[in-house]
Amino acid sequence: MSTFHFQRFSVIQEQSAMRVCTDATLFGAMAPVRRGDRVLDIGTGTGLLALMAAQLGAARVRAVELCGKTCREAALNFTNSPWSDRLRADHQAIQDFAPHSREHFDLIISNPPFFDRHSKSEPPGRRLARHTDRLPHAELIAAVGRLLEPDGSFYLLLPTPAVEAFQERARASDLHLIRRIDYRGHADNPPKVAALTFRRHGEEEARETLTIYSSHRTYSPQSERYLADFLLRFAPAGSRLRHPGTGAANEGRQPE
Repeated sequence: MSTFHFQRFSVIQEQSAMRVCTDATLFGAMAPVRRGDRVLDIGTGTGLLALMAAQLGAARVRAVELCGKTCREAALNFTNSPWSDRLRADHQAIQDFAPHSREHFDLIISNPPFFDRHSKSEPPGRRLARHTDRLPHAELIAAVGRLLEPDGSFYLLLPTPAVEAFQERARASDLHLIRRIDYRGHADNPPKVAALTFRRHGEEEARETLTIYSSHRTYSPQSERYLADFLLRFAPAGSRLRHPGTGAANEGRQPE
């Protein structure tokens, strides 16, 4: 069984096409979660972002996932976590969930499909997870508009070439970019993805760049600060305990 262990929870990732990776882990660790928030994770996959939001203090986390097998695996990861009473996985497209939900959320997070133009030669599961066919950006923005509290935040990860067009679409729906963090692998690399925070009320956009590695496979001090409470490699000595309900593990291995 392929399982990735964090300090306080584990992620079984047999069914999800998109496994634990460094970009997603940093994105989750940097999420603007306030204690007591109601959080929605759109396209939860393994449930990683939802689990991280729960660890950061969210009072309730709903996670929607289109793929049935992946959703069941996320639900298992939730059950095995210390926050099982605060996490819920729904096998549903966000386009179907949004019109019928009576809940509104303080924070909506998403690491959405990100290829618009592509070759479809990938395995079907990975193709579904990586491409926008099933979740066009316009429909994602419309769902967020329905579900976000008036003073809530929408937080998502996008490839840098897609940011400008997404920002224009969001602005047309009264969602304004207030913070952008570009992720680059090393100091001499161009950014490839960006973590974006939108709110209904426009503010001056804050922009920064996060350099993930200071040298080959060594996290920068900035990355380490965010990941210190999550990755096993940063756990205090003697605290690297195996989690119940998991099998053979890549315990402590750095995300790809």
